[in-house]
Amino acid sequence: MKSFPMFLTMAGRRVVIVGGDEQAAQKSRLILKTEAEIVLAAPELEPELAALVDSGRASHYAGPITPDLFRGAALVFIGTGCPGIDASIHAIAKEAGVVVNVVDQPHLCDATTPSLVDRDPVVVAIGTEGTAPVLGRQIKTQIETMLDPRLGGFAALAGRLRDAVAFRVPKEARREFWRRTFSGAAWEKHRSGAEREAAQMLKAEIEAGGIAEPTMGSIALVGAGPGARDLLTMRAVARLQEADIIYYDRLVDPDVLELARRDAERVFVGKEVGAHSWPQDKINQVIVASAKQGKKVVRLKSGDPSLFGRSTEEMAAAEAAGIEVEIVPGVTSASAAAASLNRALTERGQTDHVVISTGTCRPGAPNPDWGRMLNEGATLALYMAVARAGEIADTLMGNGAPADCTVEIVARASHSDEAIWKTTLGDLARTVAEDGVENPAIILVRRPKFIEPEAQRAKG
Repeated sequence: MKSFPMFLTMAGRRVVIVGGDEQAAQKSRLILKTEAEIVLAAPELEPELAALVDSGRASHYAGPITPDLFRGAALVFIGTGCPGIDASIHAIAKEAGVVVNVVDQPHLCDATTPSLVDRDPVVVAIGTEGTAPVLGRQIKTQIETMLDPRLGGFAALAGRLRDAVAFRVPKEARREFWRRTFSGAAWEKHRSGAEREAAQMLKAEIEAGGIAEPTMGSIALVGAGPGARDLLTMRAVARLQEADIIYYDRLVDPDVLELARRDAERVFVGKEVGAHSWPQDKINQVIVASAKQGKKVVRLKSGDPSLFGRSTEEMAAAEAAGIEVEIVPGVTSASAAAASLNRALTERGQTDHVVISTGTCRPGAPNPDWGRMLNEGATLALYMAVARAGEIADTLMGNGAPADCTVEIVARASHSDEAIWKTTLGDLARTVAEDGVENPAIILVRRPKFIEPEAQRAKG
């Protein structure tokens, strides 16, 4: 390790930034996150920097560059835009014995600026010792998805209560109290936006000497998206990393499960082809039973839980048992299919509404009224409809849809083995049969609006 990472106390200390253009502005944005006094040294300042001076957040120095300008500064950043001038100013700054960073000249840097994940007062710094800044930014993106946006506020609340904990909670119980604080009910309340209630819960527990009453677990119905794990939401990743037990479906990509805690229990509850499947009532029972044991339960579903995911039944079971339940949305397969096709689900002047339907209903239930769904200006997105493609096409055409309507099929959207077919409504059944199209797949049928030709409108 050539560089030693350290957090510097910046409150009330002076940081000198030499330069008046974009390079100096970039460093200013970084230091503005601290409580340092900022000095901008340049003959003239671009508008963003001038606004900082006008607001009183920084001061402007337009005089000669001498060692006295830098003496006593906590940090110096040099970025005039000219490498030669920067090197000259670096030599002057070093006469003052300060720590210097010169933009884009690592050999002149006493310190480099890391990529930051900011959840003030929680800060994560990622450095590559100047060798691979792009890699540092990629790691930052990964960590951003791991840390809840509200984490900093909760950490600040905990900091304000430290003296009360030291006074009320016995020393031998404090470690368990803080462990519970950052993984228990108070954190869950704060993260959901109930900040005042979270603070009251912590204060009540402190008054009780750090003893918490047993609490119920929780259930999160989490959308795993269409497949690719980088399409998960930040909230979905957070719930996976907090879960004690995960009940997952067949269509959930194994890579998604790698985002979970290593010690989380994983239970497959999906339906394998040719194998016995879990009935919905049994799934309802086991997720509720796990939550009653105080566990954080994730019911992981492909796509979005609110679309053909039986979420209503699982939420009703949880609510009947008095268990807190939430839905974490996921990218639905229709959106992923459109992205794979590199086109939108709607197009101005052509299709102005999207209808989502299923091709597979509960045994014994009547078919959806597909014929009424595909009116002019519609895009019809059909889920799990491959096996009934011929019947659906006949129904749509029987209700007036032209046989030449554009049809696009995307199987396993966003997966490495994704496949795409483009056909027409009249040829849909033949395409599915001859090419062996299988679920999971999305069928998109587009019926653009009829637009009267310009010449015909003029004649009329």
